[in-house]
Amino acid sequence: MPRLLVRRPSPRLAEGELTHLERVAVDPDLALRQWEAYVDVFRGRGWDIVDVDPADDHADGVFIEDTVVMFDDLAVVTRPGADSRRGEIDSTRAALERAGIPHVSIEAPGTLDGGDVLKVGRTVYVGSTLRTNEAAIAQLRGALEPRGWQVVAVPVTRVLHLKSGVTALPDGTIVGFAPQVDDPGAYPRFLPVPEEHGTAVVVLDDDTVLMSADAPETAALYRARGLEVITTPITEFEKLEGCVTCLSVRVRD
Repeated sequence: MPRLLVRRPSPRLAEGELTHLERVAVDPDLALRQWEAYVDVFRGRGWDIVDVDPADDHADGVFIEDTVVMFDDLAVVTRPGADSRRGEIDSTRAALERAGIPHVSIEAPGTLDGGDVLKVGRTVYVGSTLRTNEAAIAQLRGALEPRGWQVVAVPVTRVLHLKSGVTALPDGTIVGFAPQVDDPGAYPRFLPVPEEHGTAVVVLDDDTVLMSADAPETAALYRARGLEVITTPITEFEKLEGCVTCLSVRVRD
């Protein structure tokens, strides 16, 4: 059974870090309901939900993906680029240990946010961003290449994280909203989508993706390619530069 690591939103969610967006009001009660609905999508499809201990003092703690990335059966515990997020790491590591998931860690001076990591087949695209630096990319390459992964660094300047701009469909096609993608030519197959919030998809299986409810034209585009598309509203997280990928870590046993 696949497992899903999640952490419920902090009451301080509205104070989360922002880089490219202007701050607007966030409704914490609505955010909690949206998060619960998001988790229910996975629960309804048979995923085992693993609750990481709350991090209520950390406004961005709900974006659990930034603290750990899975590569087959190995977890890489990150070292977030924002100082305010470093305190999220210990509880993430503790959850991995309780779940029996082997892990390694990014060490200083490396900084890595999981939102900057996109896996397509055995290729790992890593965004070079304000949050992820060359030292961390080198550490990641050293840990992964002996395990059969190829690590490719790509520039990201227009959005917070690599996966704020691009993700991948089940067949490996990279999708993104072109105005927010620095170099579409960095990817073997790139499909532009018509809406900003259509860029992020979570692959549930070879035929199914989960995405924001705020991109109906893009959902129609994916359905026209033969995919089952599940949508869920995540407006309160999108206000904080979040998306469907960063609210969970998928452990596919």
